[in-house]
Amino acid sequence: MTSPALPAPGSPRLHGLDALRAAAILLVFAYHYQVFVSGRPTFGWLSDIGWAGVDLFFVLSGYLIANQLMGGMRRGEQLSLPRFYGRRLLRTLPNFYVVLALYWLFPQVMGGREPPPLWRFLTFTQNIALVPGTAFSHAWSLCIEEQFYLMLPAVLLLGASLRQHRRALAWSLIGVLTLAAVVWRDHLWRLYGTLDPSAGYYPHLYYGSLARLDEFLPGVAVALLKHGHPRAWAALMDRPRRLLALGATAVLGMLTAMLHGYYIDGYGYGHAMSAWGYSALAWSFALLVLAAQAPRGVLARVEIPGAEPLARWSYALYLTHKPIAYALAKVLVGWGFVRASGWTAAAIAPACLLGGWLLYRVVERPFLDLRDRWIPSQFTGAARATTAGQRSPQHA
Repeated sequence: MTSPALPAPGSPRLHGLDALRAAAILLVFAYHYQVFVSGRPTFGWLSDIGWAGVDLFFVLSGYLIANQLMGGMRRGEQLSLPRFYGRRLLRTLPNFYVVLALYWLFPQVMGGREPPPLWRFLTFTQNIALVPGTAFSHAWSLCIEEQFYLMLPAVLLLGASLRQHRRALAWSLIGVLTLAAVVWRDHLWRLYGTLDPSAGYYPHLYYGSLARLDEFLPGVAVALLKHGHPRAWAALMDRPRRLLALGATAVLGMLTAMLHGYYIDGYGYGHAMSAWGYSALAWSFALLVLAAQAPRGVLARVEIPGAEPLARWSYALYLTHKPIAYALAKVLVGWGFVRASGWTAAAIAPACLLGGWLLYRVVERPFLDLRDRWIPSQFTGAARATTAGQRSPQHA
């Protein structure tokens, strides 16, 4: 997963998107803390369903990137694939390469396990048939994001227009691809759903590109609604309470279903949650993304303390929190701390926050500045002075 860049000077941040980004990284941390440190739900039910934070990241990425591209194309600008990919590489690779190098230089400190071959990381194919428990395994979601970034601009260029017949084709494509993913996951679950998850479910379904790429589509759909149906968008933005109520109900319903039906002890992963549950969860998150942008809505107007910095640092936090938690837990246990104790969590959480902040300040932020100087826009003919005002305040 990737993180939003800093907004342009004078450009307001969307507090709702910050809140969702912050919620996503906190969910992931709660889940990973249970799996790799405490061995128990330290943060209650949030630990059990925290893996859904990655799904929320997928939806946010789908919206933020599609919103940028559709917005520029709607203004009549010409998308440049070299510029787009250049900006994406400068956005994602520096942090990734630094953490990857640390895994290779200090494997015992970073996790003590053997990583997949280096070429799998360099080609962003590490997620394919990935065996759980290998070093830097959480890079699987970044691989899927990069695969999505590779495909989306080319698909949009094929359309090149948001005229009515193109919009109908786009909606049809979103529906067909979502249905295809559900059918594919249904097939994979019948093969691996009740078997050893490390041997079948995780390598083929949970980490699989074809099984998870459809979770970007709800975010793309929100962007398509915004730029392809401006009247409908304006009408929805005038109903912030209804949007929030609908989104919150859908998300809470899906999280409740996940708690009781995702993994069943002595049986395996539930069929419904595995086949259509990933898609349903992503579409419920998309409703919150929609609600977060209503100007008069609670999510847009209320700035949650700490949400903005967490949103800014979320990419760096995602990459670093697991090795920091692993290394520090090992030290604390040697000092007599209990892995499942609150004191251990109180020591590890701020350390992970500090590590993510350092990576952001030392690596990510300088490269973002360089990127905005070298490649100020992914569109040809866009003036340097106007580009900052055109890009999304949350993502660039």
